[in-house]
Amino acid sequence: MSGLSPLLALALLPAAAPASDRIDRLVTEALEAWDVPGAAVIVVSPDRVVQLKGYGVREIAGKPVTPDTIFPLASCSKAFTTALMAALADDGKLAWDDPVRKHLRDFHLSDPAADKLVTLRDLVSHRTGVGSHDLLWYRSPLSQDELIRRVGKLPLSRPFRTEMQYQTVMYIAAGHAAARADGKPWAELLEERLLKPLGMTGVSLTTTDAKKRADRAEGHRAGKDGKLAVVPWYEQPEPNPAGSVVASARDLGPWLEFHLNGGTFGGKRLISEANLRETHTPQIVIRMGPAVSAMNPETQQISYGMAWVIQDYRGRLQIMHAGLIDGFRVHLTLLPRDGYAFAILANREGTRMNLALSNALTDLLLGLPEKDWNKYLLGVVADEQAEARRRARQEELNRRDVSPSVPLEAFAGEYEDDAYGAATVRVVKDQLFWEWGPWKVPLEHYSGDKFRLKSDFEHLNGVFAKFVAKDNAVQEMRLPEMTFRRKGK
Repeated sequence: MSGLSPLLALALLPAAAPASDRIDRLVTEALEAWDVPGAAVIVVSPDRVVQLKGYGVREIAGKPVTPDTIFPLASCSKAFTTALMAALADDGKLAWDDPVRKHLRDFHLSDPAADKLVTLRDLVSHRTGVGSHDLLWYRSPLSQDELIRRVGKLPLSRPFRTEMQYQTVMYIAAGHAAARADGKPWAELLEERLLKPLGMTGVSLTTTDAKKRADRAEGHRAGKDGKLAVVPWYEQPEPNPAGSVVASARDLGPWLEFHLNGGTFGGKRLISEANLRETHTPQIVIRMGPAVSAMNPETQQISYGMAWVIQDYRGRLQIMHAGLIDGFRVHLTLLPRDGYAFAILANREGTRMNLALSNALTDLLLGLPEKDWNKYLLGVVADEQAEARRRARQEELNRRDVSPSVPLEAFAGEYEDDAYGAATVRVVKDQLFWEWGPWKVPLEHYSGDKFRLKSDFEHLNGVFAKFVAKDNAVQEMRLPEMTFRRKGK
C-alpha cells in the first residue's frame, strides 16, 4: 500500500474476511433465484484476493465457469477511459475542464450555449443535455468518428448540466479526446498506462480477439416462452472507449485493488490519488424517483461521478457501476472506506441478480444485518411487470379503431433524420416495414396514422411510430428520439 497516508491505510484495513463458503452460498442462491446459468466473482481487499471463483456454467449444459472465463464488461469499460484520462491529467496533457474542442475539433452540441461551454468533465458525467439515443450506436453501421460528428445534430432533451442522462457516444468522444491529447490510439494508451502495469494480460479490447479464447462465456436471454437461449456476442471489431473491454474475474483483481489503493499497484503509483478520486466524486445528482427508490431502499442519495455511481448504502459509501450488453450483465462495486471491492460477471441479461448479489455481498463483508435481496428485488421486478401489463391493458382500452388517413402506399418512401440519416418505409404484402441501418422492422397498424413496431429486439418492440400527414401527403415519421422527414414529394 505504498503511497497511502498512515490514517488512510488504517481506514482501509477491513475486518476479518468472511468464510469462503458463505460467499459461495450467496452466489449459488442468487444464480438459482434469478435463473442465471453462470457467474464469476472476485472479492479483494487492498492487499489480497479474498475470493476468486467461477460458479455455474459458461453455456447451458456446457463447461463450468472458471476464474479465467472471459465476459464482456460493456459499460464497466467506461471507468478504464476515465482512469486513462486521469493519468493524462497527471501528465498535464488534458484537464477535466478542458473545452472538448481543445482536443476534438469536430465535436459539437446542437445548442449554441452548450456547444460553447461543454467540457471533458461534462462528457463523462452524462450531463450534456443529450438523451441516450442508444440506436445511434447499437448495431450501427456508422464509424466512431461519424458517431461523434452526428451527436452534434441531436437536439438536447434537457437543459445543459441539469440532469444525468446516460449517453454512450459521449464516452466514445472522451476516449478519442484522450487519444488526441497524447497522440496515440485509445487502445495503445490503455495497454501502456493501465493494462500492462496492472498485469491484466488476459484483457481483450475487441470481440475479434476475445473470440480466440476457449474459456469464454456465452450470453443468454429468455425467449418469449420464458426459456433461456444462447445469443450471439455483440460484435465490437474495433476498440471502443465506451464499452469494448473483455476480461475475466482474475483480470479484474488488480483493477479493483488499484482503485482501493488510490491509484497505486504493487508499490508503484500509476495515477495520482487526487485525479483518480475525482472519478469517484459526485458530479451530478441522480434523482431518486419512485423506480430508483424502489431498487435502492437502503439509499438516501445517488450521484454520478465519472464512470461510477456514488451512493450511500446503509450508512456506508458505495461506489459501483453496471454493464449490460447482449446476453450479459456485469457489476463492479467499491467499498473504499471499508477496504473491499468486488466484481460480478454473469451470463444472462435482463435480471436484477447482480444488484441483489452486490447488496448481499456488501452486507456480508461489512457485517451488516442480512436481508433477502433476491426476494425483495424479485418482488420489485414483479411489481414493475404488473404495472407494465396494467398500462398495456389501459392503452388497449383507450385505443380508437380509426383507419389511416391515407392509403398504405402513401406512407412508403425515403425519409431522413438529421442525426440518424436515411430510412426507408416499404409496403410488402399489405404490411409496412421500416428500414434503417441494420433494422428491418414490421409496422403494425394501431390507430389512425399511428403504427407499432414489432421486433425481436425488446428496445424496439412495441415502440410507436407516428406519421404526420397533411393534404393527403405524409411528411414525417416520428419515433422516440427520432424525427424522419419525408424526402422529395
